[in-house]
Amino acid sequence: MRILQLHCDHIEYTPTKKEIKLAEDIENPQTQRLEDLVVAFVAIEEGDDSSVAQNAISQIKSSMEKIGCKKLLLYPYAHLSSNLAKPSVAMSLLENMEKDASDLEVSHSPFGWTKSYKIQVKGHPLAESSKVITKDSSDSKQDEEVTSDALKGESKIRSYWKIMSPDGTMTNIGDFDFSKHKKLEVLAKYESAKIRKVDQPPPHVALMKKMGISDYEPASDSGNMRFYPNGRLIKSLIERYVTDRVKEYGGYEVETPIMYDSEHPSMVSYFNRFPARQYNVDSEGKKLFLRFAACFGQFLMANQYQLSYKNLPYKLYELTRYSFRREQSGELVGLRRLRAFTMPDCHAFCKDMDQAVDEIKIRFDLSQSVLRNLGINEDDYEMAIRFTEDFYNENKPAVEELVKKHGRPVLVEMWKEKFFYFVLKWELNFVDSLGKASALSTDQIDVENGERYGIDFVNENNAKQHPIILHNSPSGAIERIIYVLLEKAARDSYEGRKPQFPLWLAPTQVRIIPLKEEFNEFTEKLSNMISKNDVRVDVDDRNESIGKRIREAEKEWIRYILVIGEKEAGSQNLSIRDRVTGEVRELSFEEFISEINEQTRGKPTTGLNLPKYLSKRPKLMV
Repeated sequence: MRILQLHCDHIEYTPTKKEIKLAEDIENPQTQRLEDLVVAFVAIEEGDDSSVAQNAISQIKSSMEKIGCKKLLLYPYAHLSSNLAKPSVAMSLLENMEKDASDLEVSHSPFGWTKSYKIQVKGHPLAESSKVITKDSSDSKQDEEVTSDALKGESKIRSYWKIMSPDGTMTNIGDFDFSKHKKLEVLAKYESAKIRKVDQPPPHVALMKKMGISDYEPASDSGNMRFYPNGRLIKSLIERYVTDRVKEYGGYEVETPIMYDSEHPSMVSYFNRFPARQYNVDSEGKKLFLRFAACFGQFLMANQYQLSYKNLPYKLYELTRYSFRREQSGELVGLRRLRAFTMPDCHAFCKDMDQAVDEIKIRFDLSQSVLRNLGINEDDYEMAIRFTEDFYNENKPAVEELVKKHGRPVLVEMWKEKFFYFVLKWELNFVDSLGKASALSTDQIDVENGERYGIDFVNENNAKQHPIILHNSPSGAIERIIYVLLEKAARDSYEGRKPQFPLWLAPTQVRIIPLKEEFNEFTEKLSNMISKNDVRVDVDDRNESIGKRIREAEKEWIRYILVIGEKEAGSQNLSIRDRVTGEVRELSFEEFISEINEQTRGKPTTGLNLPKYLSKRPKLMV
């Protein structure tokens, strides 16, 4: 069966003549006009049976729930297929579909007639979709891996898609005007369709190789990357910054194993509540798996604490290097989605829902601040928030406050019932040039794992109670942050701006280029003075033309270039080429260092991760 499904403002059709002998009888064919409905153009194919019809109407109804529409027109449309079923079979199955949709306002256009029609389709992300449904489609076993119940059932979740505005207004996705929110429209389509496969490499893949940051490792499993010295420097600085911010917030850093017994009672239960594929390992009769999050390590640790309500919220933090998820091969691309990744993961153990809701607001502010300081601004991402209908009804002001903090409309997925271990989850998503969305910061309100892992605290009444647990990553995966920075740089380049890293993350912040060997001694002294001020400076001492050396510094996105000739060696000031402004400025040494420190204040520092002299560096073949 083939279906073209359209969410329409209206459709107007007129039966004009019978096309086949078995066409429906119509006493007085008249023009019909229906408004605000879903039109399903349906072609019944040879081999289709009642199970296909049932599956088809189930999928149609599910998608109609997401857009909040309850009116359906089944429109027989032979032109979708060249392998049509017999008319008698097709009519029978269409009748079955209409009966199965009796809980909707359902109708059908006459079978076997030629019809003229006019149609106006709504302009929202879920307005148009197509489906191919076969007898085998629901029974196919394309992947024989061991997966969790949560992952198997993820596609069956009964949910509604809405848009919530900062004033708390909730709008059906089909009725929302996306004209001023194009990236939110892309996110809505991406999330509701759940198509993660990538057809072409995004721009950052070429940049990560060209800039000597990272590359695929052919000797490993797909989705496990190698990081070159420049990439490792950037990655380590981001790791340090995020960790410092979490510790300032009050997180206590711990370390837990990367491998766990899948038959441990708490593991079996948690595993089937988490939608992830994992790597399995057999060792000495035990069935182990590589962790896909830091959650269970921290939960098993928290089980050993004697906690009082006075200790809460208590926050444990780990930067996992690495977490492992066996993502499907078609989803793996560059640094956007990996099988081994570095994830900052902070869990807060809260005494009750009121405290959890208060804490999640603090962590939302923390997450936005972390992203901003990593070079990712509010207009670079869109927000999605997911919650159960019960949680929303009981905590509407808290949900609305989170959306108000974002300051723009957000995508809402509302679940009719609790399917996962959490009742609320928000995430900030970067939307790239290929229309793919990637979650960065996120937090969840977990109402199950306190009990599952035997974590308890003594409350005000001296009775034991299980905490509510928040799961926050203030940045998301570290590799994904680099992906976003590179994608932003690619966009800047495409739009005519000079791409660059935030100065504190630039592998080289200053490059000195001596015109001749006679200036090497001066260059050495100057570079040492600069590096003593926690600035990464290198020297291009190669026997190349000055033009080539400047051009190559530009290609490496080096912000400041100092060319040293006779004039510069004898001057009290520095002659500085600023890549951002394109100007050459005269500054004193103190002014220059102060300008750099102003841009890197509050960020971690480290030295070069390559030889200072370019003549000593091996050439990376990419």
